[in-house]
Amino acid sequence: MNFIFISPHFPHTFWEFCNRLKQNGVTVLAIADAPYDSISEQLKDSLTEYYRVDSLADYNQMYRAVAYFAFKYGKIDWIESNNEYWLEQDARLRSDFNITTGIDYDHISRIKEKSRMKAYSAKGNIPTARQIKASEGEEAVRNFAEAAGYPVIAKPDIGVGASDTHKIHNDDELASLFSNIDNIDNYVVEEFITGEICSYDAVIDSHGNPIFESMTVWPPSIMDIVNKQLDLSYYVDKDIPEQLRELGQRTVKAFGVWSRFVHLEFFRLDKRHEGIGNVGDFVALEVNIRPAGGYTPDMINFAHSTDIYKIWADMVVFDESRTVQGKQYYCAFASRRDIYDYVHSHQEILDKYGNRMVMCERMPELFSATMGQQMYTVKLDTKDELAEFVEFVHLKKQ
Repeated sequence: MNFIFISPHFPHTFWEFCNRLKQNGVTVLAIADAPYDSISEQLKDSLTEYYRVDSLADYNQMYRAVAYFAFKYGKIDWIESNNEYWLEQDARLRSDFNITTGIDYDHISRIKEKSRMKAYSAKGNIPTARQIKASEGEEAVRNFAEAAGYPVIAKPDIGVGASDTHKIHNDDELASLFSNIDNIDNYVVEEFITGEICSYDAVIDSHGNPIFESMTVWPPSIMDIVNKQLDLSYYVDKDIPEQLRELGQRTVKAFGVWSRFVHLEFFRLDKRHEGIGNVGDFVALEVNIRPAGGYTPDMINFAHSTDIYKIWADMVVFDESRTVQGKQYYCAFASRRDIYDYVHSHQEILDKYGNRMVMCERMPELFSATMGQQMYTVKLDTKDELAEFVEFVHLKKQ
C-alpha cells in the first residue's frame, strides 16, 4: 500500500501517524515544505521517501510531487494530511489522481462550508442552531436575529476555530458588521447557544461504523478565550454519553463519511432552547473530518490507555482496530499565559502532579493565542481531582 502523507511534520506529533502506518507495512511517502534536515528523526525513520516543495499551497508543485511518487512507486492508494487547512487540497489531489479512499473535490464543500453542514444535519434529523447566510442581505439577517433573539454569532462559512468570529448584540452592531467586513457575503449568522462543547472523536471504518469512540469536553466559548485572553482548560472524559454516541454515529452516516478520523462538535445545552432541546441535550455545532487539533489525540491515548495513532493506521490497512484499550482516566489539560501572575509556581505544579503529569511544555507560537504559553496535562481518576487540578494551575494572585 502506498500512502502519501501531507505535512507530517506539523503538528509535531503527526509523525506518529506515519510511524504506525509503517508498523502496519505501509509504504509511507511524505510531502512537506520543511527542509529534510529540520524534521525529527522519528519522522525520518517512519518514511520511505520525503519530497520537499517550496510551498504546500502551490498546487502545481503538489501535483508534481504526487506524480513523481506515482511514477516511482506505482498506484497511490491514499492521500491524507489529517489537517483542516489542507482538506480541500487533499480532495483535489485525490480527484486528479483517481484515488477513491477519501472525499473527492466535488464533495468537499459539505464538510468545509458551515451552510452546507446544516443541510446534511437536517437530512440526518440532527438538532442544530438556526442559521442564515449573510449574503441574503442585512435586512434578512436583521429579521432573522430579531426572530432568534440577540445575541447572534457571525462567522466565516469556511473557517477553523474562533477566527474572525463576532458576537452581535443588537441592530447597531449588526449594521457595523455589514459595513466593516469586506467579505461579509462569505459569512453565516447563527442563533447564540450556550453550554459546554463536547466533541465526538472517532475513527470510522469503510462502512461508516466507528472502531473507536471518545468524548472531549471543551469550555463554552473558545471565542472568549481568544478575544479576552482567558486561561484554557479542557479534558477527555472516561466515558461517552449514549446520546452523544448515537448523535455522533448518526452524523457520520448523514455526511457519508468513511475511512476517516472525525472530530464532531456538539453543544451540551445549559438551558432549554425551544424547538432544539432541553438542558443536557446535545446540539450539533460543527463537523470536522480530521482529528481534534493540538495535543488532543495524545490526551485521548492517555485517557483510554491506548494508541489512537495505531487504531487509525489499523483502519487504513485492516479496516478494523487491532489495538487494545486499558484502564480509563480523565485526561485534563490546563494552560497558563505569560501575562498573568499565578499563585502556584511552575515547580509547585510539578511537585504536586509529577507522578500524574503526562505532558508539560511550552506551546508553539501558532497555538498560543488560543492555548496559552505553558501547558500541563495530567491523567486523573475522578472529576473532583480534575476540578482541583484546574483550580491549582489557574489560581491567580489578587
